[in-house]
Amino acid sequence: MLELSKYIFLSRPRRFGKSLLISTLQAYFEGRKELFKGLAIDAPTENMTSIIPLLYQSGYITIKNYVRASSLYTLDVPNKEISIGLMESLLPNYAQTQAWMGTTTVAEMYEALLQDDLNKMLHLLQAYLLTVPYCNQADSEGHYQQMLYIIFSLLDRYVDVEVHTSTGRVDMVMRTAKSLYLFELKLNQSAEAAMRQIDLKEYASRFALAGMPIIKIGINFDYERHTISDWKIEEA
Repeated sequence: MLELSKYIFLSRPRRFGKSLLISTLQAYFEGRKELFKGLAIDAPTENMTSIIPLLYQSGYITIKNYVRASSLYTLDVPNKEISIGLMESLLPNYAQTQAWMGTTTVAEMYEALLQDDLNKMLHLLQAYLLTVPYCNQADSEGHYQQMLYIIFSLLDRYVDVEVHTSTGRVDMVMRTAKSLYLFELKLNQSAEAAMRQIDLKEYASRFALAGMPIIKIGINFDYERHTISDWKIEEA
């Protein structure tokens, strides 16, 4: 580095001290690779699968917020000058779908469930399902019931399906720390039709002694688009 130029400009993330930056570079160029094993800096730039570590290391983006429960970071551009350079010079060469986008969506779904924001959760799920490849056996409510069961279970929620009541069976019941959710699913009908069945069968009565707020959710799936077409959320 000393032979390349008389002056060397080194950019660094905000709040990443100057001494720490120099110490990091010293350790890296001294070949102490054990300190950087598994980190983005240890990979050749041409092999990087995401531009985000490089943007953060170079100071183009900074951390604005962090949610510990979902390990989800909110990144932001420090100022207007950097924003102009980023948007006009760098990003046009990197604007493409990356694998980390799917991971972010899952984290956002998890965060929405933690906050009992089912409306946001269903918006995210609606968009996510549009990315799922076509399946020949997706022509029944049971298919979508099983899919929702798997998704909510993987997001660490308590879920049960085909829960018997005195007048019928609830398609799916989900419990969070704050509320109990009753789901009725329809295929190529309407969320309104699903909600009518919940009310007609008086599903909420089955859980009247649960000691928790009961939320009714009617969801309709579109067979042609293979995703949620509409939904309706009401308190019991």
